[in-house]
Amino acid sequence: MAVCRLSIAVTRRFSNAEGTRETDFFNVTAWRGTAENCAKFLKKGNKIAVSGSIQTRSFERQDGTKGFGIDIVADEIEFLQSRNDSSEGSSEAPAGGFGVAGGSQQSAPQADLQPVDEDLPF
Repeated sequence: MAVCRLSIAVTRRFSNAEGTRETDFFNVTAWRGTAENCAKFLKKGNKIAVSGSIQTRSFERQDGTKGFGIDIVADEIEFLQSRNDSSEGSSEAPAGGFGVAGGSQQSAPQADLQPVDEDLPF
């Protein structure tokens, strides 16, 4: 069974007290067709969107201390960067973003989007 483990970097929306925006790193695990597509098309620095579940785990280090980890198990990974946008230039991913859920490709129809009602109470 195919598995792909990767890390994603997520920059926070707001600056800290020193005026810099911090970045958090998350471990992601993809399985089966999603893993195969990630291994085939992703490169370091590509933009992706991940949808899935969060799992916690505990483990024991070699020195005997206990550790705690949080992982994202991907149900779906959408490639947000086409090969034309890639600075590396040699990716064979189809132009435009596409989703991979169990290896199937999905794209959201954007023609059906409507403006948001300005009178919403939130």
